[in-house]
Amino acid sequence: MQPALKTPADLDLRGIRCPLNWARAKVFLEGLSSGARVAVWVDDPRAVQNLPRAAEASGHAVIEVRKRTDGWTIELEC
Repeated sequence: MQPALKTPADLDLRGIRCPLNWARAKVFLEGLSSGARVAVWVDDPRAVQNLPRAAEASGHAVIEVRKRTDGWTIELEC
């Protein structure tokens, strides 16, 4: 089992459109242990609403959604 991450890992999904960005994030999150955090980078405006909803429906916590100059980061906790 992989140890919990102390700081967020990065998952760069810029350039990947909904719903494929959630599918890739889900696979990534399944490989992490409970309590681990990941900062998901997206640039599809639909992902800002859809990805956090899908993550919460799958049992993950949404810590923060932050606008960046080149998209958004969505910080999730497993």
